[in-house]
Amino acid sequence: GYGNWTDQGWNLRLHGNVYKQPDTSQEKIDDLANIFLIDTSVEELPPDQADQARNVTRSIFVLQQDEKNVTFELEPAPTAGASGEQGGGGAVTPNGGNQRIEFPYPTTDQGDFDAFVQIEGNGLEDGNTTSDIQRLNVYAQGSEIGNATAYLVPTTGLTIISDIDDILRVTKIYQPKEGLLNTFARPFVQWKNMPDIYANWSRSIPDTHFHYLTTTPEQVTRNYMDFIYKTYPGGSFDTRPLNFSDVSATLSIRKYLLDRIFETYPERKFVLVADTTNSDVMKAYPQMTKDFPGQVQCIFLRNTSATDDGNRFPYDTSGFEGLDRSSYMFFTVP
Repeated sequence: GYGNWTDQGWNLRLHGNVYKQPDTSQEKIDDLANIFLIDTSVEELPPDQADQARNVTRSIFVLQQDEKNVTFELEPAPTAGASGEQGGGGAVTPNGGNQRIEFPYPTTDQGDFDAFVQIEGNGLEDGNTTSDIQRLNVYAQGSEIGNATAYLVPTTGLTIISDIDDILRVTKIYQPKEGLLNTFARPFVQWKNMPDIYANWSRSIPDTHFHYLTTTPEQVTRNYMDFIYKTYPGGSFDTRPLNFSDVSATLSIRKYLLDRIFETYPERKFVLVADTTNSDVMKAYPQMTKDFPGQVQCIFLRNTSATDDGNRFPYDTSGFEGLDRSSYMFFTVP
């Protein structure tokens, strides 16, 4: 999650999902996994890929837990991410912050929780007097895998918001068979030298906040987070929640999540990074420059159709009409 500084102190956004995994036989899991594979099956995959496909499938077919109360322990995080810098880049380890938090609301019908919670200072630096991004480990009580890293982001500075598929990793979502294999079964692979680009940004632009935003459903993003923290600078995450009461937000989830982080940091500047295969990106990114004047410094978009002849989907640039051409760039080579 990410936190912002207010008149009352630090507010930390905590979000996630509470679920249980049913006792399901491997035979049944294999049948379910095969639903997501095209022209192949779990039985035909190499053993390591078959295991990953089963694990991802188990994460999808879970039992969401509603009306559950969630408690967290916070403590300074010594490291997160892989930028080549001490600590993984993107933040510093604070001198304090240890505390226990009881989330103020029970989980939704789909097991989701998402809200800003006021936390105690306990040795943390104030967000209006420091430029440092402070990094905290977050441990969900009663869970073996409910751990995460939170970033306390100062009032001013630069945030880089980045998509993941086909810009930070090779996914090929425009080729369904390959896209599903690359998500469900194969090890995640970086796209070209993008880790070097991000590491350079982290080292050369002081106090940069990295925020990774994917519209992949929350329950299948554990591999995404693991890949990012092993390959790119540490940063906060947004994923597609399971449940929305707002129908319009459900239909335009990327814009909803972008609006939320922009509204959280009205004095920060933003750089937006993605690729042209996402129609929602091609609408939402240029719209952010209109909805939040002066905050978007630049938009970088990989021209996927020019870098992969397997992508035959046209993309719509009409959203960029009227924008200053120096405010965005389509590129083929990082």
